[in-house]
Amino acid sequence: MKRFPVALVVLALLPLTAPPAQAASRRAPRGTGGAVASGDALATEVGLAILAAGGNAVDAAVATALTLAVTFPEAGNLGGGGFAVIKMGDEITTLDFREVAPSAASHDMFLGEDGKPDFTKSLIGPLASGVPGSPKGLFALHLRHGVLPWRAVVEPARRLAARGFPVSQHLHDSLEGDRELLTRFPETAAFWFPDGDPPAVGSVLRLPDLATTLAGYAERGPRAITTGPVAQAVEETVARHGGILTAADMENYQPTWRAPVRFEAFGWQVASMALPSSGGLILGETIALLERHDWRSKPRFGAERAHLMVESWRRAYADRFQMGDPSTTFVQPEQLLATAWLDRAAEQIDPIRARPSTEVHPFPGDAPPHESGDTTHLSVIDAQGNLVALTTTINGLYGCGLYVPGAGFFLNNEMDDFAASPGTPNLFGLVQGESNAVRPGKKMLSSMSPTIAWRGDEAMAVGARGGSMIPTNTLQVLLNVIVDGDELHAAVNRPRIHHQWLPDQIRAEPDALSPETQAELERRGHHFKFSRGTAKVHTVRLLADGTMQAASEVRGSGAAGVVTPLAGQAPGDRRAVPPPKVQPRPAETSAPPN
Repeated sequence: MKRFPVALVVLALLPLTAPPAQAASRRAPRGTGGAVASGDALATEVGLAILAAGGNAVDAAVATALTLAVTFPEAGNLGGGGFAVIKMGDEITTLDFREVAPSAASHDMFLGEDGKPDFTKSLIGPLASGVPGSPKGLFALHLRHGVLPWRAVVEPARRLAARGFPVSQHLHDSLEGDRELLTRFPETAAFWFPDGDPPAVGSVLRLPDLATTLAGYAERGPRAITTGPVAQAVEETVARHGGILTAADMENYQPTWRAPVRFEAFGWQVASMALPSSGGLILGETIALLERHDWRSKPRFGAERAHLMVESWRRAYADRFQMGDPSTTFVQPEQLLATAWLDRAAEQIDPIRARPSTEVHPFPGDAPPHESGDTTHLSVIDAQGNLVALTTTINGLYGCGLYVPGAGFFLNNEMDDFAASPGTPNLFGLVQGESNAVRPGKKMLSSMSPTIAWRGDEAMAVGARGGSMIPTNTLQVLLNVIVDGDELHAAVNRPRIHHQWLPDQIRAEPDALSPETQAELERRGHHFKFSRGTAKVHTVRLLADGTMQAASEVRGSGAAGVVTPLAGQAPGDRRAVPPPKVQPRPAETSAPPN
């Protein structure tokens, strides 16, 4: 039988136009062969096509992430970084490809002449950009765990960039919403606002520079981006606008494989990301405190549960103040998850009254105390039950706002995730300590929380976009499933709340609490801010019977699907052709040089 190249098989499975709006997972499709959930419908389709072509969860995750760099430029990226939690059989690994501060960065680089933080410097323009980790990180992830040839994994994104894709309402509105930022830079305005307006809804958007970059990436791996013309284009564009990121910084960057944060949660095993992500520790500490207060037994949707949740977050986010790059953090994971510390923290939670955040102090680190979020997350499971939870980011929408001609991507503004002035709130209102101060080559603290949980034959991968709200929203969806038994779509789409120590307020969606529950929480001393802005969660699940589900919430532009839906699925659920057989990647020719 004639065997076609994997890349051609994948392309044959891809749609030529965007899938219908109903593909955005208005219910959780269930089936076999694997599942994908991400922030964009075309990206999810690419991931499903990779699975159908014989790829594993890592192949599909990397291909989906690269497609998000094309079709979801507000957060998908080659100019940012991220984290991945991977479960391949019984092996749990995590990859840190978080950005780092450029070699010319300095402690006080974001202070004005008056000694106060100048947030325009840490948010707008290339001085705000850390060294991108995505090019080497995604490659390293595939090199260790992927089975398809590297070119086959990159090709769907390259093809979409070269041939174009229909502009969605979401993309058009997103660009329009950030017009002020994006038109500050001639390079960005010339491409994204060529006639003074963003591309029209339904028009075909082609990204020729990005297509060329991806073609090189497919042939030569990360060196096609971190050296040569692309890296030089980045350095020259950055220098024109007063930035300090150089081609040498990009070439010298290296991702890091780390041990996961591991803990138990109501009978499930959980693995999440360690520092420089605070997400895994916030999840682990919060769950430990909830278990100590018998949270499961409290009435669902009642004030007792909400109160204990908020008080546990208050404690965990206070400890975040001492976290930072693993080389400089003032507190270690084993300290925060130690039984003695958790017992002490649990004793400090008043089960009846809210404790003011000014009375909650961080873990006592080794130094004296000091007084946006636009990531994108994807979750994948393959036919063998392997899982990937992958979160990438450029921090704010469209990062620092600078689009690099000759490279075809936006640069991040992750430098704002450092404590520009320790004790001063950042873009997301987080107050951080000296442990997260700017230093050359250092990684800024993150809230990203890619997480995998399993119990017996069941498992799920979950995570979110949304800055400081990522850990709290990821946790609520996880608990909806593992404690309360929600169907996956219901678990993702329930209204949620958030608290992060400072500011001392519960941020809640308008319909998250009943009037009676809100009144009782206010009586206990809690304060509220209501907003429809919340994190966006994407998750996949393996059920005990071997079938799989995927869900992306209705709040955003995401999409979820399975490779082979069960019989009787509603028309809105994705139906895919049977996966063709393909040759695995030869080990001796696994990838181009790094």
